[in-house]
Amino acid sequence: MAKVFVGLGSNLGDREGTILAALSRLDGVVAVSGLRETDPVGLEDQPRFLNGVAALDTELPPRALLDRLLEVERSLGRTREGPRFGPRTIDLDLLVYGDLELDEPGLTIPHPRLHERRFALEPLAELAPELVIPGRGPVRDLLAGLE
Repeated sequence: MAKVFVGLGSNLGDREGTILAALSRLDGVVAVSGLRETDPVGLEDQPRFLNGVAALDTELPPRALLDRLLEVERSLGRTREGPRFGPRTIDLDLLVYGDLELDEPGLTIPHPRLHERRFALEPLAELAPELVIPGRGPVRDLLAGLE
């Protein structure tokens, strides 16, 4: 059984309702951070996001878990049309998968920009303040480095 952390985000429609619907479709959810309003990153001319992190216990291997996350996104109306970092009904990012470091086409673990994103690090620190991000260091230190 692996402990994984999944980033949650939405900036279209009923943001909280969509995040809760996504969580209800995932197996093994053991904890969910508080949700927080955040400014968009990358493409700034869009609605604010609601972001959080969920902790899951899973037996799915990383690729199968990613496939499941993408399936949940599609079921909730997520499309990949439009600009990169543009508005979306739901965004589920595989942030951390145990102590695994993986870099293969379409899947990098830990998430390649996790250490740069306060909107992911803050809720991650809420759930697992002592967590060490493989190859990057403790969540607390990464968060402090963004100050």
